[in-house]
Formats: sequence, C-alpha cells, structure tokens
Amino acid sequence: MIAEIGHLALILAFLLALVQAAMGLSGGARRDGRLMAGARASALFQLLFVAMAFVALAICYLIPDFSVALVQQHSHSTQPWPYRLAATWGSHEGSLLLWVLILAIYGAAAALFGRRLRPTLVSRMLGVQALIAAAFLGFALFTSNPFLRLDPAPLDGAELNPLLQDPGLVLHPPLLYLGYVGFSAAFSLAAAALIEGRADMAFARWLRPWIIAAWSALTLGIALGSWWAYYELGWGGWWFWDPVENASLMPWLAGTALLHSAIVLEKRGALISWTLLLSILTFSLSLLGTFLVRSGVLTSVHAFAVDPARGTAILGFTVLATGAALALYGWRAPSMQTGAVFSPVSREAGLALNNLFLMAATATVFLGTFYPVFVEVLSQGQDRISVGPPYYAITFVPLVLPLLAIVAYGPMLNWKRDSLKAVTGRLKWPLLIAALALVVAIFTLGPSHVLQILGATLGVWLIAGSAWVLVRRWTAAGRDEIGWRIRKTPPAVWALCLAHAGLGMTALGIASVTALETETVATLTPGQSVDFAGRRMTLTGAEIVEGPNYRAERVILHATGPGVNREIISERRFYPVTGTWTTEAGIDLTPLGAYYVSVGERRGDGVVIRAWNHPMVGWIWWGGLVMAFGGALSLADRRLRLAAPAPRAPAKTAEAAP
Repeated sequence: MIAEIGHLALILAFLLALVQAAMGLSGGARRDGRLMAGARASALFQLLFVAMAFVALAICYLIPDFSVALVQQHSHSTQPWPYRLAATWGSHEGSLLLWVLILAIYGAAAALFGRRLRPTLVSRMLGVQALIAAAFLGFALFTSNPFLRLDPAPLDGAELNPLLQDPGLVLHPPLLYLGYVGFSAAFSLAAAALIEGRADMAFARWLRPWIIAAWSALTLGIALGSWWAYYELGWGGWWFWDPVENASLMPWLAGTALLHSAIVLEKRGALISWTLLLSILTFSLSLLGTFLVRSGVLTSVHAFAVDPARGTAILGFTVLATGAALALYGWRAPSMQTGAVFSPVSREAGLALNNLFLMAATATVFLGTFYPVFVEVLSQGQDRISVGPPYYAITFVPLVLPLLAIVAYGPMLNWKRDSLKAVTGRLKWPLLIAALALVVAIFTLGPSHVLQILGATLGVWLIAGSAWVLVRRWTAAGRDEIGWRIRKTPPAVWALCLAHAGLGMTALGIASVTALETETVATLTPGQSVDFAGRRMTLTGAEIVEGPNYRAERVILHATGPGVNREIISERRFYPVTGTWTTEAGIDLTPLGAYYVSVGERRGDGVVIRAWNHPMVGWIWWGGLVMAFGGALSLADRRLRLAAPAPRAPAKTAEAAP
C-alpha cells in the first residue's frame, strides 16, 4: 500500500508541475495576480507530493518491502538500516527521485522567499522551474518508476553494492544534487529575466543567494566525494579524472564564474550578458552530468544505469532546454546591455578575466571527457581511446595556475578604475610571503617538480592575500579601532577571504601530495616490522571478524616514530550475498599528511601490506570545507537575506520622486 501511495503522489506532483508551468508563464505574461498566486501554491503542493513519494520509497527500504523491485535489487535484510535508508538514492530510479525532490525544494523556496521581487519575474521563474520538474517527473513515471512491484515477492534482496555501503553514500549524493539542481534556480531566473527583457541589480541580488547555495553544496559534495574515494577504494587516490568526477567539476567551474559575474552585475550593473549566459551553461552542464551517470556512454564507478534509451531521453531534454534557453538569449540579450564602463585595470576587468580562465578550463575538461565518445561514435565503435591525467596536466593545469595568480588581486582592485602599480603595492606583503614560499618549495619539493612548486607557491599566495584583505580592513583607521572593525566586518567579506583561502589550501595540498607521495609494499607476519616514511610499523595482530552482513580479515599495525605511538587498523571485507571483496583502509590523518595502509591477500603465514605516505593530503579536503563554509557564511549577509529592496510607496510630490 505504501508503494501505491508513493506512486499516486508522484502522479499528482507531475500534474501539479504542468499546472504550475501554465499558471506561472501565463500569469507573468498577463500580469494576473490570481494565476501568479496559483503558481506559488502549486509549487508548495508539488513539494508536498514529491516529498510524500520520496518518504514512501524510504519506508519501503526501511521495512524492507522486497515486493518493490527497486528495494529487492538494492537492499538485503542483513544490511544495516542506515545503508538501507541511503539505498533510497543509491540507484538510478531512487537518485532520480532525490533529484526531483531537491528541484521541488528549490521551487518552493522561490515561491516562499520571492515576495520582495517583481511578481511577474518570480511567476515566470516558477513557470520555467515547473517545466523542468514536469520533464523529470514524467521521465520518472514513464521510464524509471521506483514503485514497480514484483509478483511473487522474493524472500530477500540482492543487496546494495558493497562499495556504496558507507557513510559517504548518506551525504555525498544529496550534497551533489543540492549543487547540481540548485543551479536550476539560476537557470529559471535567467530565463525569466530574458522573457521579460530586464536584468537589473535587483535581479542580480536575487540571483546571488541561489548561486551561492548551489555552489557551496556542490563544493562540499565534491570534497566529500574525493575523501570517500580516498579511503574506500583502497589505493589512496583522491581524484582520478573519472568522467563523472569531471561531470561535477564542470558545473563547479562554470558556477564559480557565474558567482563572480553576478557580483559585478549587482555592484556595477555590468556583465549582464555574461551572467545570463553562465546561468544557462552552468545548469546545462549539470544536466549533462545527469546524462553521463544514466546513459552508459562512459564507463565509471559512479554510473547508476547503462540504459541507452533512458540516456537518450535525458540527452534530448538537455539539448531542448539548452537550445531553447540559448535561442532566447540570442534574441533578448543584445537589447539588455547597459552602458556600464570600466578600465582594463579594475575589479570588473579582474573578475571578467577570472571568468575567461574558468570557462577555458571548463572547456578543456569538457573536451577531455567527451572526445572519447565522439571518436567512438564517428568510428562506429571500432576505435576507442581514453583520456587520462597526462592530458589534464598539459591543458587544465596551465590554465589554473595563472587563475590562482590573479585571484588574490581581485579583492584589492578598485571598482571602475585602478592602476596595476597601485594594486601591486597593496599586495607587497603577500608577494613577499609568496616569494619566501617559492624558495621553500624549491628546496622541499625539488627543482624537477615545476608545476607542483608553482602550485604550492600560489596556494600560499592565496592564503596570504586573503588574510591581508582582512588585515588592511582592520588597520585602515589605526590600531585603536581594530576590535570594533573586526566585529563589524560584513559576512560577505569573511566569505570572500575564506573561499579564496580555502582554494589556496586545496592547491597547497594537491601540490604537496603530488610531488612528495611515497609508497611501499611488504609481506609481514605477526611481530615483523617495516620502516617507512620515518615510522616503524609492526604487525601486532591479524584476525577474522564478523560484521552485520560481511566477514572481514582485519590486521592491526602499531606505528611508532617521533611523536607517534598509535594503532592503524585495515580490513578486507567479503560480502557473501554479492560475493564481493572490498578494502577498508587504515588512515592516520594529521595536519602534516596521512599514512595510508591497505591490507592485501595472505601469502602463507604473512599478510601483504601496502602503505602510502601522503604529505598534506588533508589540506585538499579541509580547503574544500573552508570554501563551502565561506559560501554558506555569505548567505548570512543582510543584503542577500533581503534579496531585493522592499517595494516603496509612491512619491507624493515631484520633489520626492527619484
């Protein structure tokens, strides 16, 4: 009965999405208050019914109800309940339902918090958002129904993929989807502005919170996914340039450009075309990522499905939505330009240059991801190629390094007009710190690691530059007012500095671990030791342990060294239902790096131990956390909470008119 209720709720949500689209678009065109109010109400009820469907599916997993085909395919009675719950979005159908739920949340948020903006703009935004929702709800109902029954019902399930039975599944996909889908709000708002032919500063102020929320969630999701891959896959890798990893990176890069473009539009009324175009492209890249994980066109550990028919449907919608939006952009955007001008050396110009580098980097990732597909299609499946890290080392990295170099300049530049000499003078202390970091990096990393040296230096440069923004702000009027100025620092300033510093931390971590990574392999029996990276690791125990739905071979290593005296535990787990082995690495993570231990197969009385030393690898993920926190903090800025000024009463006299 629960599955049928969920299916009915999904049907009602689909019908409400159609109603919302019609009311929102027609209400905005006619300026009909009743239709616009109806669109708002439809958005709220759509969320209610989608949430009902999602909760119904989650209950089916928790019971568990193996008469539901999806539950039977991705769950088992011995599976711990947190992973049964997370399995709700661990499949194609379930993850699509989560996608639709988050889309409905953003639509309802627009209906609730958009009352301070032009009613017609919000109404049109809700209409476009509903068209997207209707497409995906229809896709779920007609091709990917999560509530299909099995008759007769099996006694037990096939179990969730053991690699997904991890806390990472609980947080990683929802955060990614909050980012992916969040950019739909920017897309819908840009489309609404293009329909109206008006994109002003109030529009930009309303746009920014949606971008920030999506960008922050996506940043956190990518960082968490990198950490999950690091400890779960058993080889200590934090990024593999997997096609689906790239699919999350592309909207992040484009979203970063969009965020900076929206800032310029809000502050100076410039870069309108950039903002509108990036709003379209960012969400289009999110849709493209949805296509990648569900089509089977690319091989990936992240793929949910390998059904070309369903992939074609998603690709068709992506092409249709992107094509329609770009056509609207080509028609309307030329007439929406403003007369805002700025010097080649100004904050506006710096942010525009930032966007050029970001989009060029996005293009290189896009080409590296899809070029193998193009080759295979054109050769009719006879030629297959792969694009790996060497390609990105010679295309992506050379674009990112100058980008990192100019990021610290942005906050120091004046709006409208500045001079390169003046802004460089303001950055003399960060430049000095970066110069010292360059010397240290050369001696630490070795002169042969040119890219890593530059990356580490630029990481320090970003951290120092971000701190210097705050120092200059606090000491501008002398030392007597420092305490007061610290307390009065706006959240937006803190957010800017934290985001840039977090990027520097990530760059420093990447450079260090790439240049200084070391590894060793040893076969140990109980009591034997191996010396590695300044530590002595002694095998003190090897035992068989029973888990809730697995059997594990556990090894215990005692690590000793200067200031180190601790145990590291690693396991090889066997899941009898699926017949699958997984590796649970033992990791000792510190601010200076991580010792990573992975247990291999037994050889006689000994156990194969693989160990890695990853200097400063944790800075990669801590930097991501700092960036995401900075983005979330900016949402506390009063200007963004208000989003748009409240409507003013009409002026009573000519003298009082603006």
